[in-house]
Formats: sequence, structure tokens, C-alpha cells
Amino acid sequence: MIAHMRRIAAVLAVVAVVLLPTGCDSAATAEVNATPTTRPAMSASGHDLTGWDAARANAVAKEKLSPLGYKVTREDGTERAFTSDLLNEKRSGVFACIVCALPLYSSDTKYDSGTGWPSFWREIDEDHVVTKPDFSYGMVRTEVECGRCNSHLGHVFTDGPAPTGLRHCINGVSLTFVPSDIG
Repeated sequence: MIAHMRRIAAVLAVVAVVLLPTGCDSAATAEVNATPTTRPAMSASGHDLTGWDAARANAVAKEKLSPLGYKVTREDGTERAFTSDLLNEKRSGVFACIVCALPLYSSDTKYDSGTGWPSFWREIDEDHVVTKPDFSYGMVRTEVECGRCNSHLGHVFTDGPAPTGLRHCINGVSLTFVPSDIG
């Protein structure tokens, strides 16, 4: 019991160190508590962004994905590093959401981050992904979800290459690859 209480205290201390210096009325706190903004029905790149409800996304995922794919996309899981077939995908094409097929990332922005997960420095269209704070596992990260079906994709970090400085670190089981040479 004492060890459990110490772990809780350690997590709370980390949260306090990260959040308290910014103050209770900070933009960071407001962003976490903000009501989601209304998304456009069509993205700038011409894709339908009509949101899927959780029941529809869960049913489609359950029908077409492996147990790991379901756990990652619908239950915010993570695949093991260096296990995705898409990690070494070098062909020209598009990486789309495995659940709803929304195009998410171009092969032109994919790079080898050395982390063991497919990594991209930019999404195809900023409306195709949604980011939100993730405080799981005692860390502060930014989660990335599909902009249509809200499937968990991975996380975005600020240690990526130019020109964005971002690293979208994405679970391969959350993606499907569509080569550009398919007619």
C-alpha cells in the first residue's frame, strides 16, 4: 500500500512540476479543458471529414482489424517498436487510416527517425489529424488521432526534422499504405 501511494505521489509531483509553473489560467490548461472545435465537413484537400461515431468506428475496426490493430486504434494501445511492415516502406504513395481510409501522410514526408515506428514530419492536411493532450503513464505527450473516425494513431513530438520540426510517431497497425502506382 505504501509503495502504491509513493507511485501516486511521484506521478502527481511530475504533473505539478509540468503544469503549476504555467498557472491555473494558462493557455496550456485552457487547451486541455477546451471544448473541441467544429471541424469542416470537407478538408482543404477535398476529403469528407464527416465524423464517425464511436459505435461505427468500433464495429468497422472489430470487423477488419487484428486484435492488436483494434487495441491500438480503439483502445489507445501501442505496437512494439520495429515490428511494423510499414517501417521500411520506401515506395511513393499515401499512408491512410486503417479504419476509415482517410489519407493521413504522404510518403514524401516519411523519414527514418530511428525510433522503430513509421515517422512523418507533416500530415497531408491539417484537418486529417486531431491532436490532444495525453497524460497517460505519468508523461505529458500529444496524441494524434484520425480526423474522421478518431482512431488512435500515435503521438507527435517536437524533435523532428525541418521544415516543421515535428515527428509524427505513428503505429504502423493504425495505417494502410496505398502505392501511387496503383491505377
